[in-house]
Amino acid sequence: MFSVLSYGRLVARAVLGGLSQTDPRAGGGGGGDYGLVTAGCGFGKDFRKGLLKKGACYGDDACFVARHRSADVLARPRLRDRRPTGSREPPDSPAVFFRRLDGVADGVGGWRDYGVDPSQFSGTLMRTCERLVKEGRFVPSNPIGILTTSYCELLQNKVPLLGSSTACIVVLDRTSHRLHTANLGDSGFLVVRGGEVVHRSDEQQHYFNTPFQLSIAPPEAEGVVLSDSPDAADSTSFDVQLGDIILTATDGLFDNMPDYMILQELKKLKNSNYESIQQTARSIAEQAHELAYDPNYMSPFAQFACDNGLNVRGGKPDDITVLLSIVAEYTD
Repeated sequence: MFSVLSYGRLVARAVLGGLSQTDPRAGGGGGGDYGLVTAGCGFGKDFRKGLLKKGACYGDDACFVARHRSADVLARPRLRDRRPTGSREPPDSPAVFFRRLDGVADGVGGWRDYGVDPSQFSGTLMRTCERLVKEGRFVPSNPIGILTTSYCELLQNKVPLLGSSTACIVVLDRTSHRLHTANLGDSGFLVVRGGEVVHRSDEQQHYFNTPFQLSIAPPEAEGVVLSDSPDAADSTSFDVQLGDIILTATDGLFDNMPDYMILQELKKLKNSNYESIQQTARSIAEQAHELAYDPNYMSPFAQFACDNGLNVRGGKPDDITVLLSIVAEYTD
């Protein structure tokens, strides 16, 4: 179900929710490099539990964690295997949402209806991003550049790789102690400090249940299938501190668990050893998975649907992938 993803030797002296002796605010210096201790967990929406490996998928989700001498990089796309968007009108039936359709009411089939494996697009996008990082072909302060180069490589394939995906990339610059992010669509991240959310990504939607996304469509569907530029991704940069918790996830988590529930689960993270991070990541993914199939639960997704004039209740069955990281001292 889960695995710990860690790179280099990380010494976590930070006390969660408080100050560390190595935190510069506590007068302890804190001038060394930072790194991330990361664990991952997830579920495919078809109930199959899978082991998370580098570049692998939970259902149609994919992710990678890569280390370079200058930075740690987390990334996660969210495959949009809903129906290619042939209409700009919002759907008119609650059933549409639970069938994972993207804003259409005309019965146009999804990528699988065209004989396309939706996970190939997101998986290849992440594997390309991972390779670029390992080859050092990136600038830590420009995660959009990683996404742009990867997407351009997919566009240049002799045999087009059809599909659509959202993406969220998080880069920790070891030396400057700054986190640089790029988020396109409705995957995203939270940064938690002292039990409170201090930073979070902004969800990007064209309209209800239709997030920004990278797409490659067959020639006959170009201009019909919704496709955004990597440059449209929301980009942020900010300082992090030892002990900060970074949660990166697909919309399967955020559509089923509001922030206060996530924070309750993060309180179980008592220290920064691998086992504690691993257990907490699993706990968050499991709770989101259970809520996704509760027909009486007023999920964030259902609330958002109601805000858009739709009578919807219950969780949202979906692929769920969670990466949970703690900022720690790095030594190599």
